[in-house]
Amino acid sequence: MGWLRGINIKSSRELTIMREAGKINARALLAAVQTARPGATTAQVNAAAADVIHSFNAEPAFLGYPGPYPYPAETTISVNEELVHGIPGPRVLVEGDIVSIDCGTVFEGFVADSALTVAIGEVSEEAQTLMEVTLGSLYAGIQEMVAGNKTGDVSAGIQNFVEKNGYQVVREYTGHGVGANMHEDPQVPNYGTAGRGVVLRKGMTIALEPMVLLEDPGTRVLEDQWTVASRNGRITAHYEHTVAVTENGPRVLTALEEDLDLGEAIRYNQYFAGRG
Repeated sequence: MGWLRGINIKSSRELTIMREAGKINARALLAAVQTARPGATTAQVNAAAADVIHSFNAEPAFLGYPGPYPYPAETTISVNEELVHGIPGPRVLVEGDIVSIDCGTVFEGFVADSALTVAIGEVSEEAQTLMEVTLGSLYAGIQEMVAGNKTGDVSAGIQNFVEKNGYQVVREYTGHGVGANMHEDPQVPNYGTAGRGVVLRKGMTIALEPMVLLEDPGTRVLEDQWTVASRNGRITAHYEHTVAVTENGPRVLTALEEDLDLGEAIRYNQYFAGRG
Protein backbone atom coordinates (compact mmCIF):
# COMPACT_ATOMS: atom_id res chain seq x y z
CA MET A 1 0.00 0.00 0.00
CA GLY A 2 1.59 3.24 -1.14
CA TRP A 3 0.17 6.75 -0.84
CA LEU A 4 -3.02 7.08 -2.91
CA ARG A 5 -3.17 10.53 -4.48
CA GLY A 6 -6.47 12.32 -4.94
CA ILE A 7 -9.45 12.58 -2.59
CA ASN A 8 -11.40 9.32 -2.36
CA ILE A 9 -15.01 9.89 -1.28
CA LYS A 10 -16.51 6.84 0.45
CA SER A 11 -20.02 5.55 -0.22
CA SER A 12 -22.35 4.62 2.64
CA ARG A 13 -21.53 0.95 1.97
CA GLU A 14 -17.81 1.64 2.16
CA LEU A 15 -18.25 3.60 5.39
CA THR A 16 -20.09 0.62 6.85
CA ILE A 17 -17.15 -1.63 6.00
CA MET A 18 -14.70 0.89 7.44
CA ARG A 19 -16.72 0.99 10.66
CA GLU A 20 -16.43 -2.80 10.92
CA ALA A 21 -12.69 -2.53 10.35
CA GLY A 22 -12.61 0.16 13.02
CA LYS A 23 -14.35 -2.05 15.56
CA ILE A 24 -11.81 -4.80 14.98
CA ASN A 25 -8.97 -2.33 15.30
CA ALA A 26 -10.40 -0.99 18.56
CA ARG A 27 -10.68 -4.52 19.95
CA ALA A 28 -7.05 -5.14 18.97
CA LEU A 29 -5.93 -1.97 20.76
CA LEU A 30 -8.00 -2.94 23.80
CA ALA A 31 -6.23 -6.31 23.93
CA ALA A 32 -2.89 -4.52 23.66
CA VAL A 33 -3.82 -2.16 26.52
CA GLN A 34 -4.84 -5.09 28.71
CA THR A 35 -1.46 -6.75 28.03
CA ALA A 36 0.64 -3.63 28.60
CA ARG A 37 1.66 -4.13 32.24
CA PRO A 38 4.95 -3.98 34.14
CA GLY A 39 6.97 -7.03 33.13
CA ALA A 40 5.35 -7.47 29.72
CA THR A 41 7.47 -7.15 26.61
CA THR A 42 6.51 -4.97 23.69
CA ALA A 43 6.46 -8.15 21.58
CA GLN A 44 3.76 -9.57 23.87
CA VAL A 45 1.71 -6.39 23.53
CA ASN A 46 2.00 -6.65 19.75
CA ALA A 47 1.00 -10.32 19.79
CA ALA A 48 -2.17 -9.55 21.75
CA ALA A 49 -3.31 -7.09 19.10
CA ALA A 50 -2.29 -9.37 16.24
CA ASP A 51 -4.28 -12.28 17.68
CA VAL A 52 -7.45 -10.18 17.67
CA ILE A 53 -6.96 -9.00 14.09
CA HIS A 54 -6.47 -12.55 12.84
CA SER A 55 -9.39 -13.87 14.89
CA PHE A 56 -11.72 -11.73 12.75
CA ASN A 57 -10.13 -12.98 9.51
CA ALA A 58 -8.77 -9.50 8.97
CA GLU A 59 -5.24 -8.49 8.02
CA PRO A 60 -2.73 -6.21 9.77
CA ALA A 61 -2.18 -3.05 7.74
CA PHE A 62 1.32 -2.39 9.06
CA LEU A 63 3.00 -5.77 8.59
CA GLY A 64 5.27 -5.56 5.54
CA TYR A 65 4.54 -1.87 4.94
CA PRO A 66 7.27 -0.45 2.67
CA GLY A 67 9.96 1.73 4.16
CA PRO A 68 13.70 1.43 4.76
CA TYR A 69 12.79 -2.29 4.89
CA PRO A 70 9.36 -3.94 5.13
CA TYR A 71 7.87 -3.17 8.54
CA PRO A 72 8.27 -6.35 10.64
CA ALA A 73 5.28 -6.30 13.03
CA GLU A 74 1.52 -5.86 13.23
CA THR A 75 1.65 -2.76 15.44
CA THR A 76 4.08 -0.01 16.26
CA ILE A 77 4.95 0.33 19.94
CA SER A 78 6.87 3.40 21.05
CA VAL A 79 8.06 3.86 24.64
CA ASN A 80 8.63 7.16 26.48
CA GLU A 81 10.78 9.39 24.23
CA GLU A 82 9.89 7.27 21.19
CA LEU A 83 7.15 9.11 19.32
CA VAL A 84 6.02 6.73 16.55
CA HIS A 85 7.01 3.65 14.51
CA GLY A 86 8.70 1.78 17.36
CA ILE A 87 9.31 -1.89 16.50
CA PRO A 88 7.99 -4.41 19.08
CA GLY A 89 10.59 -6.74 20.55
CA PRO A 90 12.16 -7.95 23.80
CA ARG A 91 11.98 -4.61 25.64
CA VAL A 92 10.34 -5.10 29.05
CA LEU A 93 7.87 -2.46 30.19
CA VAL A 94 8.42 -1.02 33.66
CA GLU A 95 6.37 1.01 36.12
CA GLY A 96 6.25 4.64 35.04
CA ASP A 97 6.65 4.08 31.29
CA ILE A 98 4.19 5.57 28.85
CA VAL A 99 3.66 3.54 25.70
CA SER A 100 2.14 4.60 22.39
CA ILE A 101 0.47 1.73 20.53
CA ASP A 102 -0.53 2.26 16.89
CA CYS A 103 -2.54 -0.37 15.03
CA GLY A 104 -4.00 -0.78 11.55
CA THR A 105 -6.51 -3.36 10.30
CA VAL A 106 -7.58 -4.26 6.77
CA PHE A 107 -11.10 -5.70 6.54
CA GLU A 108 -12.85 -6.41 3.24
CA GLY A 109 -10.38 -4.17 1.46
CA PHE A 110 -10.60 -1.12 3.74
CA VAL A 111 -8.25 0.15 6.44
CA ALA A 112 -8.86 1.34 9.98
CA ASP A 113 -5.99 3.14 11.72
CA SER A 114 -5.90 4.25 15.36
CA ALA A 115 -3.50 4.72 18.25
CA LEU A 116 -3.33 5.65 21.91
CA THR A 117 -0.79 6.19 24.67
CA VAL A 118 -1.11 4.12 27.84
CA ALA A 119 0.38 4.40 31.30
CA ILE A 120 2.31 1.46 32.70
CA GLY A 121 1.34 1.42 36.35
CA GLU A 122 1.66 4.75 38.12
CA VAL A 123 3.26 7.49 36.02
CA SER A 124 4.53 10.97 36.76
CA GLU A 125 2.21 13.95 36.83
CA GLU A 126 4.08 15.30 33.82
CA ALA A 127 3.38 12.14 31.84
CA GLN A 128 -0.29 12.04 32.87
CA THR A 129 -0.82 15.66 31.85
CA LEU A 130 0.95 15.12 28.53
CA MET A 131 -1.36 12.21 27.72
CA GLU A 132 -4.46 14.18 28.69
CA VAL A 133 -3.48 17.15 26.56
CA THR A 134 -2.67 14.95 23.56
CA LEU A 135 -6.02 13.15 23.81
CA GLY A 136 -7.79 16.49 24.21
CA SER A 137 -6.12 17.78 21.07
CA LEU A 138 -7.38 14.76 19.13
CA TYR A 139 -10.95 15.64 20.02
CA ALA A 140 -10.30 19.32 19.29
CA GLY A 141 -9.40 18.22 15.77
CA ILE A 142 -12.31 15.80 15.48
CA GLN A 143 -14.87 18.49 16.28
CA GLU A 144 -13.63 20.44 13.25
CA MET A 145 -14.30 17.48 10.92
CA VAL A 146 -17.48 19.08 9.59
CA ALA A 147 -18.52 19.32 5.95
CA GLY A 148 -17.63 22.75 4.61
CA ASN A 149 -14.72 23.26 6.98
CA LYS A 150 -11.18 22.97 5.65
CA THR A 151 -8.28 20.78 6.65
CA GLY A 152 -6.60 23.87 8.08
CA ASP A 153 -9.45 24.17 10.59
CA VAL A 154 -8.68 20.67 11.81
CA SER A 155 -4.94 21.29 11.97
CA ALA A 156 -5.38 24.62 13.76
CA GLY A 157 -7.76 23.03 16.26
CA ILE A 158 -5.13 20.45 17.20
CA GLN A 159 -2.25 22.93 17.29
CA ASN A 160 -4.08 25.56 19.30
CA PHE A 161 -5.17 23.07 21.94
CA VAL A 162 -1.65 21.68 22.33
CA GLU A 163 0.17 25.01 22.38
CA LYS A 164 -2.21 26.72 24.80
CA ASN A 165 -1.26 23.95 27.23
CA GLY A 166 2.44 24.61 26.74
CA TYR A 167 3.37 21.67 24.50
CA GLN A 168 4.57 21.25 20.93
CA VAL A 169 3.20 19.35 17.92
CA VAL A 170 5.42 17.38 15.58
CA ARG A 171 6.13 18.94 12.18
CA GLU A 172 7.48 16.03 10.13
CA TYR A 173 4.60 13.56 10.52
CA THR A 174 0.94 14.14 9.74
CA GLY A 175 -2.58 12.82 9.81
CA HIS A 176 -3.82 11.47 6.48
CA GLY A 177 -6.72 10.25 4.47
CA VAL A 178 -7.43 6.54 4.85
CA GLY A 179 -9.62 4.05 3.01
CA ALA A 180 -8.69 1.36 0.50
CA ASN A 181 -5.10 2.51 1.19
CA MET A 182 -3.63 3.26 4.58
CA HIS A 183 -2.31 6.58 3.33
CA GLU A 184 -4.47 8.69 1.04
CA ASP A 185 -4.93 12.37 0.38
CA PRO A 186 -5.38 14.75 2.04
CA GLN A 187 -2.47 15.16 4.40
CA VAL A 188 -3.61 16.80 7.64
CA PRO A 189 -0.70 18.21 9.64
CA ASN A 190 -1.00 18.81 13.37
CA TYR A 191 -0.40 22.51 12.79
CA GLY A 192 -1.95 24.95 10.35
CA THR A 193 -4.11 27.98 9.68
CA ALA A 194 -7.88 27.93 10.00
CA GLY A 195 -9.72 28.58 6.74
CA ARG A 196 -6.99 27.13 4.54
CA GLY A 197 -6.50 23.77 2.88
CA VAL A 198 -8.81 21.20 1.34
CA VAL A 199 -12.58 21.56 1.81
CA LEU A 200 -14.05 18.70 3.86
CA ARG A 201 -16.87 16.85 2.11
CA LYS A 202 -19.30 14.17 3.19
CA GLY A 203 -17.70 10.75 2.72
CA MET A 204 -14.12 11.85 3.39
CA THR A 205 -12.29 9.67 5.93
CA ILE A 206 -9.19 10.93 7.70
CA ALA A 207 -6.92 9.47 10.36
CA LEU A 208 -6.21 12.33 12.75
CA GLU A 209 -3.14 11.70 14.89
CA PRO A 210 -1.70 14.41 17.12
CA MET A 211 1.87 13.63 18.19
CA VAL A 212 2.92 15.85 21.06
CA LEU A 213 6.31 16.67 22.55
CA LEU A 214 7.76 18.67 25.44
CA GLU A 215 9.51 21.99 24.68
CA ASP A 216 11.13 21.03 21.36
CA PRO A 217 9.12 19.74 18.36
CA GLY A 218 12.22 18.23 16.76
CA THR A 219 12.59 14.48 16.14
CA ARG A 220 15.26 11.98 15.16
CA VAL A 221 15.15 8.54 13.55
CA LEU A 222 16.87 5.77 15.52
CA GLU A 223 19.32 3.18 14.19
CA ASP A 224 16.59 0.66 13.35
CA GLN A 225 15.55 3.19 10.63
CA TRP A 226 11.88 3.07 11.69
CA THR A 227 11.59 4.37 15.25
CA VAL A 228 11.11 8.14 15.57
CA ALA A 229 12.08 9.71 18.90
CA SER A 230 12.06 13.20 20.38
CA ARG A 231 15.23 15.12 19.62
CA ASN A 232 15.59 16.26 23.23
CA GLY A 233 15.03 12.78 24.69
CA ARG A 234 11.90 13.79 26.61
CA ILE A 235 8.65 11.84 26.73
CA THR A 236 6.07 12.02 23.96
CA ALA A 237 2.44 10.99 23.38
CA HIS A 238 0.35 9.97 20.36
CA TYR A 239 -3.38 9.42 19.87
CA GLU A 240 -5.26 8.66 16.66
CA HIS A 241 -8.75 7.90 15.39
CA THR A 242 -10.10 7.31 11.89
CA VAL A 243 -12.92 9.82 11.41
CA ALA A 244 -15.57 10.20 8.70
CA VAL A 245 -17.21 13.44 7.61
CA THR A 246 -20.98 12.82 7.58
CA GLU A 247 -24.11 14.90 7.15
CA ASN A 248 -24.55 14.64 10.92
CA GLY A 249 -21.03 15.76 11.79
CA PRO A 250 -17.86 13.79 12.50
CA ARG A 251 -18.15 10.05 13.10
CA VAL A 252 -15.33 8.17 14.83
CA LEU A 253 -14.95 4.89 12.95
CA THR A 254 -12.37 3.36 15.32
CA ALA A 255 -14.37 3.48 18.56
CA LEU A 256 -15.47 0.29 20.29
CA GLU A 257 -19.05 -0.90 20.02
CA GLU A 258 -21.21 1.16 22.34
CA ASP A 259 -22.32 -1.84 24.43
CA LEU A 260 -18.90 -3.49 24.80
CA ASP A 261 -17.62 -3.78 28.36
CA LEU A 262 -14.28 -2.02 28.56
CA GLY A 263 -13.13 -4.16 31.47
CA GLU A 264 -9.59 -3.33 32.55
CA ALA A 265 -9.38 -0.51 30.01
CA ILE A 266 -11.97 1.61 31.83
CA ARG A 267 -9.30 4.27 32.42
CA TYR A 268 -9.32 4.78 28.67
CA ASN A 269 -13.11 4.91 28.31
CA GLN A 270 -13.06 8.39 26.74
CA TYR A 271 -10.73 7.22 24.01
CA PHE A 272 -12.39 3.89 23.28
CA ALA A 273 -15.86 5.43 23.27
CA GLY A 274 -14.71 7.92 20.64
CA ARG A 275 -16.11 10.90 22.53
CA GLY A 276 -14.25 13.99 23.64
